Amino acid sequence: MSNPARLALAALLCAVPFAGAALASDVQVGPRPGFLVGKMADRALKDKLMACMGEPVDKTLFSIGHRGAPLQFAEHTKESYEAAAAMGAGIIECDVTFTRDKELVCRHAQNDLHTTTNILATDLAGNCTKGFTPATADGKASAECRTSDITLDEFLTLNGKMDAANSAAQTVDEYMDGTAKWRTDLYAAAGGTVMTHKQSIALIASLGAKFTPELKSPSVEMPFDGFTQADYAQKMIDEYKEAGIPASDVWPQSFNLEDVLYWIENEPEFGAQAVYLDGRYSDNGFDPLKPETLKPSMQELADKGVRYIAPPIWVLLTVENGKIVPSAYALEARKAGLNIISWSFERSGPLNSGGGWYYQSVSDVISSDGQMYEVLDVLAQDVGIAGMFSDWPATVSYYASCMGLK
Repeated sequence: MSNPARLALAALLCAVPFAGAALASDVQVGPRPGFLVGKMADRALKDKLMACMGEPVDKTLFSIGHRGAPLQFAEHTKESYEAAAAMGAGIIECDVTFTRDKELVCRHAQNDLHTTTNILATDLAGNCTKGFTPATADGKASAECRTSDITLDEFLTLNGKMDAANSAAQTVDEYMDGTAKWRTDLYAAAGGTVMTHKQSIALIASLGAKFTPELKSPSVEMPFDGFTQADYAQKMIDEYKEAGIPASDVWPQSFNLEDVLYWIENEPEFGAQAVYLDGRYSDNGFDPLKPETLKPSMQELADKGVRYIAPPIWVLLTVENGKIVPSAYALEARKAGLNIISWSFERSGPLNSGGGWYYQSVSDVISSDGQMYEVLDVLAQDVGIAGMFSDWPATVSYYASCMGLK
């Protein structure tokens, strides 16, 4: 059978599960892996991925649902988590923040309700830190609504939507209608089911997946009504303990190194898999090609008990002689014995003209979606990452299953 014919058949087979048919595997990857493989240059990697077309795809810990599956589902909603699990994500993320009554909920930021929910179209809009302001000739439309502006009961009345806002809006309806053209409102139009952290634990466990909660930086000054940062970090872990979830199934994360060190010291079983989300790329002087710019160093992190580090994709890669290769940052992390997780696949839209923020260190050699699996292959095989966050886990699950990554 010719390659085009095999590809057409494989794409059809991959699409079948979404239509409700049963295969040997419960994982449903749809047509996207076949589409991406079809865009690849004719090389050994393409042949390998083509050979897996039509084969069952296994659930894998390598595939991490970043906020669920927010490429097409409203992030941090029941529907988004269910979609991530259906696509083979072995680990699913709940970003954790807190409400006015100090209850934990799943949101990417404490102050994102105006872009991720329908709060501005409800009576709760009056509770927002900053109400809606229409765009003017001199400024963009704006609003700021925090989970800490409302109680848990009030939060649960909201509907999740695709994370977006129209900065040119004159009305609330226009402001809420800003979804990027390469995403869709198809699965979010009816409203997504927002979730507490406890609810996410129960749901993700029922889906047969494991957990990577991220303790988000508060938008409010801490302590908040007596609720300290340590209380916050501890409460997140306590909810897994109360649910009977073993520490080995949880990878708690934070951009705040002090949170990670708190878990290592006070909850060592959970701290053993605590993930330091490395945001030092925003520091002046940071250069992933010069490990000496990293403070603390990779070895110093390891000496403090940190075992997992998670930078964005571009920090781990560079270009040498026209080829994508591991950066000095990646090599230094491996030298220190750190496990590496990266983020976030399928978050840039089409990879035309360099691929955007997540691919900035290799933009000179990125020109199409056909290179998506090439990037993932370098990260998996040469950098040696332990997992990849993805906004559409099917893409990563397909690769991982084909390559035998558990």
